[in-house]
Amino acid sequence: MAVTKTINIDGIDTTFRASAAIPRIYRIKFGRDIYKDLRSLEKSVGDGNEENSNLDMFSLEMFEDLAWVMAKHADPSVPDSPDEWLEQYNTFSIYQVLPQLIELWGLNTQTQAESKQNFRKAAGR
Repeated sequence: MAVTKTINIDGIDTTFRASAAIPRIYRIKFGRDIYKDLRSLEKSVGDGNEENSNLDMFSLEMFEDLAWVMAKHADPSVPDSPDEWLEQYNTFSIYQVLPQLIELWGLNTQTQAESKQNFRKAAGR
């Protein structure tokens, strides 16, 4: 079961979707593991204070790729590349958006775990 969240970015309401398909889509598109990248991003951003963060260019690219995958998953009309998609925004703050995407991913993971537990109970396991 997928979960969605709409985030206002630079005055544009943007919908993001998290589901079990996201790790596969991300891996196929970018050749990276979404779980490792999320952990790395969380560490790099730290407490969300720009002054204390350790973000490098690769971290920013991972964030943009992650955001694009979740936006494309929510809305197939999103452009076919992160670069094209980002063109619609004047500003796109990792400090504003990443915590919300991590929260969305956490809700998705929680929903999947609850679904598996309910399936096991129904199957008598």
